[in-house]
Amino acid sequence: MAKTFGAESTADEVLEGINLSGKRVLVTGVSAGLGVETARALVSHGATVVGTARDLTKARRALADAFPGKPNNPPVDLVEMDLASLSSVRKAASDLLARAQRFDAIIANAGVMACPQGKTQDGFETQFGTNHIGHFVFVNRLIPLLNQGARIVTLSSAGHQRSDVDLDDPNFERTPYQPFTAYGRSKTANILYAVALDSRLKGRGVRATSVHPGGIQTELGRHLTPELIEQMRARFRTMTGKSTLRFKSVPQGSATSVWSGFVASADAVGAHYCEDCHVADVIDDPNSRVGVRSYALDLAHANDLWRKSEEMVGERFTV
Repeated sequence: MAKTFGAESTADEVLEGINLSGKRVLVTGVSAGLGVETARALVSHGATVVGTARDLTKARRALADAFPGKPNNPPVDLVEMDLASLSSVRKAASDLLARAQRFDAIIANAGVMACPQGKTQDGFETQFGTNHIGHFVFVNRLIPLLNQGARIVTLSSAGHQRSDVDLDDPNFERTPYQPFTAYGRSKTANILYAVALDSRLKGRGVRATSVHPGGIQTELGRHLTPELIEQMRARFRTMTGKSTLRFKSVPQGSATSVWSGFVASADAVGAHYCEDCHVADVIDDPNSRVGVRSYALDLAHANDLWRKSEEMVGERFTV
């Protein structure tokens, strides 16, 4: 009988008894938080991990702490990449393609949250440009390196419930900027990207899914001002009737990523959104904080986002 996991499960518990020897996994954002813990858990179960980071010095320090037995040589191969710069994204992808070493999974983990209004180096709104556009170009370019049976896991968030994408104004050129609205748009884009990617790749045995890791106190929240934190708490009280937010630990937050990537069946998670180590229900109740909104799983909508993203980056992807 298959084990059942939930909100309090950790990555190590989910991977207990699973041997990942011979598996190569690419994890973006291995300089802090979930990325470091995901890499650590995968390596500890036998996988070979390649990690990307904008700041390689910071990543080496974080990984040294995660692998105290090997502080001078943590067992994660690092590639420099800044998701807010398409030139950096394309260089990182080209470097990996030149190595011609194949992957069994990509975990698109890196991201930013609720930051002040700004633009990436290419002129995109910071959160949409970093969380979605950067990964869109990076992952799409690496599709030729994926083995049969590979999986792509994009990290989204319950924050997608705040807003659908706006394909007419993705850069807030006409819309008043609100940090959590922008975050919600980018997290909906992460789900829609997985839906579109899965539809394109499942015929060749590669599946894509999206996950909500849960609320975790990591560096992702470094832009949260007291005012934004109070907005979060007020919304949580309105939607749940509870007075306090409950946060997961980092090991618990990494569990759904590894569950959907290596434990759950491909057909169960492909083109779906997962939370707390299970496939989430579609729930359009605006007062619900769990589940996935239907607009985030709509394939036609996902294809519209795909075409808009291609237009924005000036590149076509026939994956």
